[in-house]
Amino acid sequence: MAALNKKATAAAQPYLAPTLADLGKVHFIGIGGAGMSAVARILLGRGIPVAGSDLRDSAALAQLGALGATIHVGQQASHVADADTVVVSTAIRDSNVELQAARRLGRRVLHRSQALAAAMAGDRVVAVAGTHGKTTTTSMATVMLKSAGVDASFAVGGTVQGLGVNAGHGTAAVFVAEADESDASFLNYRPHVAVVTNLEADHLDHYGTADAVVAAFEQFVGLLTPDGTLVACADDPGSNALAAKAAAAGTRCLLYGFAEHAHIRLLPGSHEGLHTTAGVRILPPGVPEAKARTFELRLQVPGNHNLSNAAAAVGVALALDVDLPAALAALAGFSGAARRFEFKGQAKEVSVYDDYAHHPTEVTAALKAARTVAGPHQVHVLFQPHLFSRTREFAQEFATALDLADTVAVVDIYPAREDPIPGVSSELITRSLRALPGYIPASGDAVRQLAAQAKPGDIILTVGAGDVTELGAQLLTALQSGAAEADADG
Repeated sequence: MAALNKKATAAAQPYLAPTLADLGKVHFIGIGGAGMSAVARILLGRGIPVAGSDLRDSAALAQLGALGATIHVGQQASHVADADTVVVSTAIRDSNVELQAARRLGRRVLHRSQALAAAMAGDRVVAVAGTHGKTTTTSMATVMLKSAGVDASFAVGGTVQGLGVNAGHGTAAVFVAEADESDASFLNYRPHVAVVTNLEADHLDHYGTADAVVAAFEQFVGLLTPDGTLVACADDPGSNALAAKAAAAGTRCLLYGFAEHAHIRLLPGSHEGLHTTAGVRILPPGVPEAKARTFELRLQVPGNHNLSNAAAAVGVALALDVDLPAALAALAGFSGAARRFEFKGQAKEVSVYDDYAHHPTEVTAALKAARTVAGPHQVHVLFQPHLFSRTREFAQEFATALDLADTVAVVDIYPAREDPIPGVSSELITRSLRALPGYIPASGDAVRQLAAQAKPGDIILTVGAGDVTELGAQLLTALQSGAAEADADG
C-alpha cells in the first residue's frame, strides 16, 4: 500500500501562490491533458505567455495554439530553455526529459494546482471537491452563475456542454474550480465556498488508508476563508459527518440532498428519459420554518445523482447571494458535461452513451440513470477498470454495481499512472459478476459482442476513466454493420 503523501498528513496551511506577474513565461509538460489544458487556457486569458508540449497531437493542442500558446508535439529538453515557470501534473514522472531539464536549469516547477492557485488570486474561489460528481457539479455551478449574470472564471475537468470549453477567463471576481483530491492537491486552494459532494475511500494508492482520505478533506475545509461556507451533501455519510464537525468548529455549513435535515432539501422527483424534475425546499440555517421556500428544479440530465449535483449548485448560489429563481432557470438549461452520460449517437435504434464513472458508487449512479433512460429496454455495459490499485481494492463492489446492467463486458485494466500489480486483473471483477459475457480482454471483441446482442431501444454504455471513451464510435460502426448484414440476409 502506498504511503500517505507528507503534504496530506501535515496541518493544513494556506498555499502561498506566486503572483501572475511572478510566473513569467510558463511551459506546461503534458499540456493536452484535461486539467493542464484548463489551467493553460486560464493563464492565456489573463495575458500570461504560455507554451507546452505533449506526446500526441490533439484537438486541445490546436485550440490552445489558436489562443496564442506555443505548442510542441513531442518532448525534449530544449522546450523548457526559455521558460521561467514549468507546470506539471501528478502524471508526469521524475524521469521526464523536460522536467529533468527544468530542474537542471533551476526553473520554478509548480504542480498544476499551484499554477491554478496563482490564477485564482484576488477572486472569491468556489472549489468543488468530492469522491464523485465534481466535474458535473462544477459545470452546473459555472453555467448557473454565468446565466444568472455572474461572469465567473472557471476550470473544469471536462468540456462543459453549452460553453464548449473546459475553462475560461471571466470578468467577475469569482472563480469556480474543480478541486482534485486524488493527490491532495486541493489543499493548495483557499476557497470562499467549499463544496464536498461526497467523501468515500478512494485513491488509496496515494493516501494509504480511508482515515487519511477523511483527514485530507478536513484539512481542505480548514482552508476556507473566515467568512466562507461549506456546502456538503447530507445524504452521504462521509460529507455529512465532515459538515457536522465543521459546524461544531464554527464554520457556516449548507447541507443539501434528500435528507430531512438538509437546508436545500430535494423532494421526490420524477424521471422521463433524459429529463428529471423535483421540488427543492430551501431553509438556510437560522431562518424560521415559516420562511422556507419551495421551488421546482428541472434538469435535462438523468438520475437522482444529478438532482443532488444541482442542489449543490443551488448551495453555491445561496453562498454567493445569487438570485435563486435565476439560478434555477439556469440549471434547467444545463445539458451536461463531457463524458458524463454523454450521448455518442444512435444506430440500429440502439443509443450509445459514454460515462467517466470509475468508482463503484459512480458506476451504480450511471447504471441507475441508464435504467431510467432505457425504460423497458436493456442496458449493455462495456467497462474498463481504471488503475490496478483501485481494481484490487473494489473488485467486489464493481461487480455488484455492474450487475445492475443486463449484459456486461469487462476489458483489461487501464493502468494510467500505475505499473501492473501481480495478480491484479479485470478477472478479479468478473469472478463475482453474474452478468455475461464477463471478461473479454480485447476491446474489439467486446465491441462486436455487445453490438450483436443489442436490440432496438436498448442502451450501450461505455464506462471508465481511460481510453474506453474511444469505443463509442466503434460501437456505432459495429451496430451499423450488423444492420447492413441483417438487411442483406433479409
